[in-house]
Amino acid sequence: MYTDPRTAWAVILAGGDGTRLKSLTRLISGDARPKQFCPILGGRTLLGETRERLGRVIPPERTLFVVQDAHRDFYKDELADVDPRFILTQPSNKGTAVAIAYAISTILEFDENAVVAFFPADHFYEDDEPFLAGVARALDMAGANQDSLMLLGAQPYSPEVEYGWIEPASEADELARVSRFWEKPSLEHAEDLLARGCLWNTFVMIGPARTFCDLLQAAAPALAGTMQSIVRSGGLSGRRARRLFASLAPVDFSYQVLSLSTDRLLVFRLSGVRWSDLGKPERVIETLQKAGIKPQWATSLSGAISGLANKATA
Repeated sequence: MYTDPRTAWAVILAGGDGTRLKSLTRLISGDARPKQFCPILGGRTLLGETRERLGRVIPPERTLFVVQDAHRDFYKDELADVDPRFILTQPSNKGTAVAIAYAISTILEFDENAVVAFFPADHFYEDDEPFLAGVARALDMAGANQDSLMLLGAQPYSPEVEYGWIEPASEADELARVSRFWEKPSLEHAEDLLARGCLWNTFVMIGPARTFCDLLQAAAPALAGTMQSIVRSGGLSGRRARRLFASLAPVDFSYQVLSLSTDRLLVFRLSGVRWSDLGKPERVIETLQKAGIKPQWATSLSGAISGLANKATA
């Protein structure tokens, strides 16, 4: 457990539409649910896996969930034990910065000294323990880096062209300044980034709530102000708040906030962590095969997914 659980908060980002994985999740679940509400790895959904994992390092009673109203039927039972104030339901998906602004504005109403960790709900870790140890250490480090946000960078094991990469200012240090980001590089460029000690961007972020707020206000002041107004008026249940939300333009946190704020960003180098974002069907099949995981659906749907498996191993 993080050494000061009184100030640690977690936010699980579960409001995405999962469009890239729909061909597989529809086979598994028989409906249109996004991947975070699908039992891809076995018995629990990816959201359930994420909740269980994070509950070992951040108190569950300080964990928020950002979801989407259209997905209510897929998460209402799974989140039935969660304080309703901590289920942040968006009328639609407006991008990662809007979801993050909603969560940060909400947490600041509860705790002005909060240290917040954001986690996507659709990630796979071959071994949870090194990852959780890294999260706990980064939370501890946040107290000494009040003006910065930390991004957790995974050690790459291939020249991946569909991930974002982080170039640290120092290749040797556990914690380093972010020099710059590289999004979905060419294969030749990815091979160079791998050779130069760059890291995969897991989009797990940790830092003081006030610092997240500062970066949002600097890069997207209209969004920050609108979301603060919505939260202080009681959230997105009222008509006026929903109209304000509808007026927001989609904002991507990576492209429109982080990339403009590298002077306030640190990258924490995860050690011994093998990570995947389960973004495409062929990546899911490949990840399960390498990890030796055989969920029941993989057997019952073996014929339907054989093409995906062949593509993954080609």
